[in-house]
Amino acid sequence: MDRRKFIRLAGGGAIAAAAIAPIAGCSLSSAYPREAVEAWDGPGAEADPRKRAVAYAITAPNPHNLQPWVVDLREPQVITLYTDPERVLPHTDPFGRQLLIGHGAFLELLVIALAEQGLAADVAVWPQGELGAKLKDWDRRPIARIALQPGAARDPLFAQVLNRHTPKTDFDITRPVSADTLRALLAGAGHHGIQAGGTVDKTGLEPLRDLCWQSAQVELLTPRTVMESVRLTRVGPSEILKHRDGISINTPMIRAVDAVGLFDRKNPPAEGSEAYKTMMARFQGHSRTAMGFVWLAGGNSRRDQVNAGRAYVRLQLTATGLGLGVHPMSQALQEFPEMAPHYARAHQLMLNKPAPKTAADDTVQMFCRLGYTAAPAPATPRRPLLAFVRA
Repeated sequence: MDRRKFIRLAGGGAIAAAAIAPIAGCSLSSAYPREAVEAWDGPGAEADPRKRAVAYAITAPNPHNLQPWVVDLREPQVITLYTDPERVLPHTDPFGRQLLIGHGAFLELLVIALAEQGLAADVAVWPQGELGAKLKDWDRRPIARIALQPGAARDPLFAQVLNRHTPKTDFDITRPVSADTLRALLAGAGHHGIQAGGTVDKTGLEPLRDLCWQSAQVELLTPRTVMESVRLTRVGPSEILKHRDGISINTPMIRAVDAVGLFDRKNPPAEGSEAYKTMMARFQGHSRTAMGFVWLAGGNSRRDQVNAGRAYVRLQLTATGLGLGVHPMSQALQEFPEMAPHYARAHQLMLNKPAPKTAADDTVQMFCRLGYTAAPAPATPRRPLLAFVRA
């Protein structure tokens, strides 16, 4: 979901002028600082094949760009994957489900990048048992242990790893997504026991567009959930380079507003304010311009959640090769109490089943809008490779 453009002022010339001095001498480009997105250049001259693979894996999609991965390389010829317990979303992701989907995406990119080097990955998911049902019960047990051995066929999706970006803008409503394109996308999506579905049919789009917009409003108008986004917002080159995670904003106007202390990160946008209007319009636009939808479903065990992430990143890589944008609309699948009616509606619309009650019940793990953008989606910041490595 696009949380990057909460603030946009109309008639803000006075504020911009007041902020000229604080940002004088800085580039006014809205592009992210080059160093913040250097991960998308690949591992460069890194000689260690495990670190090379991790360098590709850190480009994986993940909720709120938390980048919660930790890899331990102290055991020879093994990569052990853990989660960082400080990088969680207790309000929008109270059970850590979305977080583990992000770990699954990391794991799949890791396997693909190892195969590119001729290394087969023997993956053991949850080698010490699954994490608890609630974030407060999580301990330091590994998510996966990956043992390396020679001999692996290259995966053709590797060619798209560094090209894969999530589009967080409105889609072009003059360019429909064809049924053939949807079929090609779904053909590459059913992996690791996860089932894929989707629609580009006009009659099927409207109820799902409504679901996106209605559920987005719940997240945006619930103070504790929207504040998870606000607190993770990084404004301007200095903050973006300092953190290289979260929700990065580098537009000149927002930097000007922030420079004079008018970018409020302690409270939700006030109803009726320009920030509020822009925030709501952004998500309504995302919902209404969806030219198709795709979803991934399976069980809801911790293993299923990791596998959903592995399937999802393959779907996004496939979409990248097709020139198609895939943007998760995760709000309706969030498990906080206020979202319950939309969570139930999502399962009825996509699976024709009630909301799951047990880990064995069919569960929609990913729900995404499809479409084409006017310009390529930009790369998002990533922390340095060594920030993820324990060696």
